[in-house]
Amino acid sequence: MSRIDILSVGDIVTDAFIKLLPTEAEIKRSPHDHHPLLCMTYGSKIPFEEAIIINGVGNSPNAAVCFAELGLNSALVTNIGDDLVGKDTLRVLKHKKVSTEFVKIHNSKHSNYHYVLWYKDDRTILIKHESYKYHWPKIAAYQKPRWLYLSSIGESAENMHNDIIDYLKANPDVKLAFQPGTYQMKLGLKKLRKIYLKTEIFCCNKDEAQFITGSTATNIKKLIKLLHSLGPKIVVITDGPKGSFASDGTSIYKMPNYPDPAPPFERTGAGDAYSATFTAAIALGEDIQTALKWAPINAMSVVQKIGAQAGLLSRAQLANYLKQAPKNYKPVKI
Repeated sequence: MSRIDILSVGDIVTDAFIKLLPTEAEIKRSPHDHHPLLCMTYGSKIPFEEAIIINGVGNSPNAAVCFAELGLNSALVTNIGDDLVGKDTLRVLKHKKVSTEFVKIHNSKHSNYHYVLWYKDDRTILIKHESYKYHWPKIAAYQKPRWLYLSSIGESAENMHNDIIDYLKANPDVKLAFQPGTYQMKLGLKKLRKIYLKTEIFCCNKDEAQFITGSTATNIKKLIKLLHSLGPKIVVITDGPKGSFASDGTSIYKMPNYPDPAPPFERTGAGDAYSATFTAAIALGEDIQTALKWAPINAMSVVQKIGAQAGLLSRAQLANYLKQAPKNYKPVKI
């Protein structure tokens, strides 16, 4: 392949969506956590509405597909087993125009397989990351990516962060976008200090920003300042129905969500779509204000479909939504 625009790095999975019947589960508030609980009868047989299998998803694969849909030369560094699930995953990536040259196939290993309990418009995911030996690939000079996009990887991949740092040091013109996954957030700031220092674009939601910084602050400006202090040049924080915020270290902008054409169908992948679309806009030479206009549109579109990729838009489709945007759909400096 020719030079890569964005090389995404992270685990890939197959999601088995199990749509629960509204009558067979309920949401209850936890007395010990701000997250609600999904409750079902223990020790019983519970009917479900349907099951849907979606191959080739995960934070970084979702981003890679988003980049390809937006017309960028997209490739993915990831790991799969030599099973049928892995073969289906390769087929899906190729179909979606994501280069699989850097997908490592591990003999006698399973591919990652997750179960998604889909209840109403949200989901609870049962996850298991297979233990692979992670290695940074050999990338030819003519393929050298303009950007790396790093997101969720498993516990056995800690060394990959050092490999990425080494690659960025050897190729200082390559920029890094970082959307941390659960394990990366748990690793803590000390172990990922060099990653944060090398990050050009950092994306997370408000709860994640509090967890990463160890702050209980609810003020977005303070959280942005704390994240900038770790090294990222551009910081993006999403805050659910309150919209999103982005900062270049000098100015902070607030952006409303794009109006939903219908109630959200299923929310998997909305954050990935937002983060990837924002990154794509910057990689294409757009400014922060334009990136803030693009990102919520793809996030809105994704939640209207099942899974993280079915709703991803092309540049033409995204432009059409921009033309139809309400007058107040614009970033405001705060």
